[in-house]
Amino acid sequence: MATAGTAKLAPDADLYEVAQKLGIEFFIVCFVDVFGVLRSKMVPAEAINFIQKEGAGFAPMATWHDYGPECADMTAIPDASTLIQVPFQKDLGFVIGDLYIEGQKVQDSPRWVLKDVIAKAAAEGYEFKTGVEPEFFLLSEADILAISDTKDTERKPCYETQALMRRYAVLKEIMNALNAAGFGIYQCDHEDANGQFEINWHYSDCLTTADRYVFFKFVAKTLAEKHGFKATFMPRPFAELTGSGCHCHCSLWKEGQNVFAQGNADSVPVDEEEFPAGVEKLGLSVLGCRFMGGVLTKAPAYCAMTNPTVNSYKRLAGAITSSGSTWAPNRVSFSGNNRTNMVRVLPERFEVRLADGAVNPYLMPAILLAAGLWGLKTLPSTKPFYFDPKVNMFLIPDDSPLIASVPRLPANLLDALRSLEADPDMKDFLGEKMIASFLRLKKAEWKEYMAHLSSWELRNTLDC
Repeated sequence: MATAGTAKLAPDADLYEVAQKLGIEFFIVCFVDVFGVLRSKMVPAEAINFIQKEGAGFAPMATWHDYGPECADMTAIPDASTLIQVPFQKDLGFVIGDLYIEGQKVQDSPRWVLKDVIAKAAAEGYEFKTGVEPEFFLLSEADILAISDTKDTERKPCYETQALMRRYAVLKEIMNALNAAGFGIYQCDHEDANGQFEINWHYSDCLTTADRYVFFKFVAKTLAEKHGFKATFMPRPFAELTGSGCHCHCSLWKEGQNVFAQGNADSVPVDEEEFPAGVEKLGLSVLGCRFMGGVLTKAPAYCAMTNPTVNSYKRLAGAITSSGSTWAPNRVSFSGNNRTNMVRVLPERFEVRLADGAVNPYLMPAILLAAGLWGLKTLPSTKPFYFDPKVNMFLIPDDSPLIASVPRLPANLLDALRSLEADPDMKDFLGEKMIASFLRLKKAEWKEYMAHLSSWELRNTLDC
């Protein structure tokens, strides 16, 4: 992670010295909990060395972690390598911490979970690199049930220039802030829903990308409020509009080489039982196909983590939008450059289109990497998941024999949680504590949701 005007720091660099050089007066010491909520404490620069040693203290039960009120303090030890001098507030440093309770790693801390999976990959010589495509809405601060731009009314608003220009000021400030932090922004566009935008930056190792995604959401939300808007990453805030995804581009590297690229690993032999004919034309190596096979095979089990809210399934299983497509998968399938599949294979990488804006920045790469490593060892067949790149998956009826063997994604959060709980490999992938915490907290959320009486129920069943 880059700081304004400096190279990337060592994890244990003296933050007070850095603050003196850069004019930082306060630090935001933060972490992301199981639900992906950013938690922070504000620390004066004069106290940051103490916090580096002892940690910023938090009550675990006050966050989305699976602990009771009797639990000892949870402390966040700043990782100095994540420091960013906030470009639009230069007296403020943003630094991400790693969590401990009584000197022990917090086992349901998403960042620790990702770091542990990274260590497993590193033990086999692999580095997982990712790039994300986060979509978000800019809503009216006065009426958060309305998009901020009343002129943004096109039926097909994707890439619409004037809608982009009407939000030029806030988008420019967000992108300038991210570039000052070393992101390497290469494009921004108005997305398929009215009021929806996407900002893209260069890929990196998966931990750096996750840390940057955390900072990106902080910047987008903070600067949106400055301009009088509300930035939301809610999966589908409007029933008639396309939801917000967080597509993840994946590649695996070894000794500086992308092993998903044909030529850096074996090309796909079409006569092998595990690969369908035509896969060799997609530009993915044998190793890449086997890694992808793990990602596909385990998708129903980890869907609860990539799509973690009740609202997530309004995006995955929701009605067609006013633009003509949800752009979200509902089956476990892959193909070439075809956006109607869960996985889109591109030369030397593949894009997982499953996750949405509510996804935890650390759990998404952790589960994709863990499932991929499992795929390398178990060699799951990709045949049931493959479709010709010219096939529109959204037009295949449910009773078609073409998809008889193709798994459907869970229809709601409860189904997804049951699939997660039923898969014995998930605890090995992410740790028993993380899975137990996630299931308990999310089951409680589902129970709360089911206790809620909706206006739809009153409108449609009051006269029963």
